[in-house]
Amino acid sequence: MFFVFGPSGQMYRGGSQLLSQVTPVRGVQRPQALRTGAADIEADRPAPEFKPQPQTPAHADAAQSAPMPLRVLEAVSAYVQTELGPAQPRQPLSHVRDVMTRGAISVTPGMHIDEAWRILAQHQVGQAPVVNEHGLVIGLLLRADIAPPELLPQAEAARDAAALAQRQVAQAMISPVPAVTEEAELRRVAEALIATGLPGLPVTDEAGRLQGFISRTDILRAVAGEPPLDLWS
Repeated sequence: MFFVFGPSGQMYRGGSQLLSQVTPVRGVQRPQALRTGAADIEADRPAPEFKPQPQTPAHADAAQSAPMPLRVLEAVSAYVQTELGPAQPRQPLSHVRDVMTRGAISVTPGMHIDEAWRILAQHQVGQAPVVNEHGLVIGLLLRADIAPPELLPQAEAARDAAALAQRQVAQAMISPVPAVTEEAELRRVAEALIATGLPGLPVTDEAGRLQGFISRTDILRAVAGEPPLDLWS
């Protein structure tokens, strides 16, 4: 089940197919990553080629007689356990509740943007649901909307950037915002993320109370890991 929530309450209740037809729900552009320093440059450099050094007979004898470090033994044991697999078969993941982040952080509409930015940076996330004084979701704040890229390169834009930092979350959040229940199928969530361009959706009950958050990263992590992700159940 999907919803659309705004400051006035619930605006839509139904399947994911009609989300894109809810006029106030605007699509967003996916933000591009920015290179921020030498660490990014170093990460793009190819690793130096490893060239093993030939061992003399004396070195070979010493290597064979030396005891294996404990951490190596632990690594070998972990690798063997991985090959054996889990003791109990793990069930496929197919619903929001299987991959969502519970206890997701949130911000309030009256919070200043600079404070909201610090919260996002502290938790290393790119977005946060906006909840009102009753704990109901009314919007979604994206980090990409807080600092527009056009303000970054020009030094003379510092005054405008400072003014933007003093705005309230209510002036920068996406609202109305789609939300989803824990029982929704992941395939439908993926369709909704593609249709809206959002990086994730708040997970709520029917009243709009925040229960968690499901992001593209949560779904990709499930695709890459175990147990298997089942989008077609």
